[in-house]
Amino acid sequence: MKKILVIEDEELVRNNILEILDTVDFRVIGACNGGMGVQLAEEHLPDLILCDVMMPELDGYGVLAALRNNPVTATIPFIFLTAKGDKTDIRQGMNLGADDYLTKPFRRKELLGAIEARLIKHDTLYQGYTREPSRAVAPVRDLRPERPDSLYYDQLTNLPNQLLVREQFDPLRDRTSQEGGWIAILCIGLDRFKRINQTLGHEFGDRLLMEVAQRLSQGVRRGDILARLHTDQFAIVLAWGSDKGDRRSVSALQDYSSRSTAKPLPEAIAQPILDRLTQPFCLENREIFITASIGISIYPQDGEDVDQLMKNAGVAMSYAKQLGGNQYQSYTPTLHSESLDDLTLETSLRYAVERQELQLYYQPIVGLEEGNIVGAEALVRWHHPQQGMIPPVKFIPLAEQTGLISAIGEWVLQTACNQTKSWQAEGLPPVRVAVNLSFRQFNQVDLSERLVRILDNSGLDPRYLELELTESILVQNVELTICKLKELKSMGVKISLDDFGTGYSSLSYLQQFPFDLLKIDRCFVQDINTNATNAALTHAIIQMAHSLNLKVIAEGVETSEELAVLYENKCDNIQGYLFSRPVKAEEFKQMLQEGKRLDFQPERVRHLTE
Repeated sequence: MKKILVIEDEELVRNNILEILDTVDFRVIGACNGGMGVQLAEEHLPDLILCDVMMPELDGYGVLAALRNNPVTATIPFIFLTAKGDKTDIRQGMNLGADDYLTKPFRRKELLGAIEARLIKHDTLYQGYTREPSRAVAPVRDLRPERPDSLYYDQLTNLPNQLLVREQFDPLRDRTSQEGGWIAILCIGLDRFKRINQTLGHEFGDRLLMEVAQRLSQGVRRGDILARLHTDQFAIVLAWGSDKGDRRSVSALQDYSSRSTAKPLPEAIAQPILDRLTQPFCLENREIFITASIGISIYPQDGEDVDQLMKNAGVAMSYAKQLGGNQYQSYTPTLHSESLDDLTLETSLRYAVERQELQLYYQPIVGLEEGNIVGAEALVRWHHPQQGMIPPVKFIPLAEQTGLISAIGEWVLQTACNQTKSWQAEGLPPVRVAVNLSFRQFNQVDLSERLVRILDNSGLDPRYLELELTESILVQNVELTICKLKELKSMGVKISLDDFGTGYSSLSYLQQFPFDLLKIDRCFVQDINTNATNAALTHAIIQMAHSLNLKVIAEGVETSEELAVLYENKCDNIQGYLFSRPVKAEEFKQMLQEGKRLDFQPERVRHLTE
């Protein structure tokens, strides 16, 4: 199989070329810059190289010069890709040793034809030399049937792709501007589509995307552009002219700029799209429900070019997803500022561990039988050098979205185990440390091996480590989860179910999973002394847990009255501000040294509950 290296800094163009070449059974390799391209060429010795001319740092000319000066890569056929048709540029490339050039945009047939010609010529010239002879290349007509302009169309849905949107936007903008018109871009993202692929498979997901494309096409008029941008993202470009006969004329958009109470036209179009997508899809005798999020940007107030408008529509769409999805949001500069802040924060977060900006705080867990500290929950905090203490509610979701939560979670585990062992080495009363596992962490294939390594490095006895899991993690794949939990328990660690009652809890789940502890969420504990419903639910949870031989920890205990009710209901442990806020390691150590206890008297507790 022929190997072709594509060196192109524009991701969309690179991916489209790779996709086309993959359909004709080439082995394809992609490089996003010139330096990487030279490295991959030397490592893989491809049969042909396609290389963009204009790239930052090392451009196409530099790549070609480097490869021609290396005897190993000197004879590899090299085709330039250029958006410029200037003869001087073409001559410069040929003088450096390029074999051919293609002017962007080019058609699929032109691309494959150029590749075929170069490979055949190379085989004729170099067959019998030190490089392995190549197989004969099938003529273009014998390859898989091509679709016209397939470089500009999505292979799955047959919709235009982002390249075609870019090409058609400038003429549309010029024409609309001359007419005094407007353009709106709607960026449509399917909510939680990844879960469908993971659960039902990519083939099913592809069929669903084709159905989605069909429904979207029913909501656009002739002259609008409907395109597929990425895996689960689509775009609609809507144009209004000044023609009075245009049902979406300029006057129809006056409400948008004047901020009147009438619904702006793009938003009036967005809601029917959402409604249409929420109708069930019937595929393979299965009924599937999906939702979408839509971001809206308007030319010219939200951007002068297509890239800026698409980016701003994407920012608005991301905000709609953050709000829970199944809604639309129009772009505002405030959203861009928040998005930029998140991007800056993400960059800082990537360095937070190695720069030792993360800290662990410990919130004591107290046993109600004697009032002693029996453990602590390890909670990560981020002290940013410029912004100060950043609350977990802001950076933990960002860490989960970017995948950084795995590295942070492993650091938390190692640090908590090291600290707990250190306290024991100093002769302090042994306590158990509880650490939350994220969804990504729990689903790591080598989680057990990582945990063994962490415990070995720290020297901590596994019985003093407690792993906290939320219900949403457990129910993704019940059978696999049970096997993994049993594997963890066989190591000697404790397993607790965190935030019980806020997700999918049922008695059947509690019976299946090998838990040791159950943590009652603070929403049930709050005002338990005055809220009869919370009191009844908490009482039932404690009784149910004890019947299954589970210990119970009540979170968020803040008042003596709440404590009294929990004590009367025979709750085993509590944690909350009534005893202590989360504190630094040194402060928690001092609590252990001083033997700090919960200050309560059973007689007084009974009085409070009467």
